[in-house]
Amino acid sequence: MTEYLAIYERNDDGWWAYVPDLPGCTATGDDREEVERNAREAVIAHVELLRSTGRVVPDPTTHDISRKAV
Repeated sequence: MTEYLAIYERNDDGWWAYVPDLPGCTATGDDREEVERNAREAVIAHVELLRSTGRVVPDPTTHDISRKAV
């Protein structure tokens, strides 16, 4: 199983997610649970589209994610 990093952000309209290793792969949701579900579906659809059109599916990269208190 391949895993891609998804970044989740909360805004006034709900939640938004994007996948840095898959440019253009984004998802939205009213809450965190919904956006996570939608992001998973978006990654699957994005990878399937890349494969079906003969394009290269990028390998996931490793990211060091940390939070900083200010």
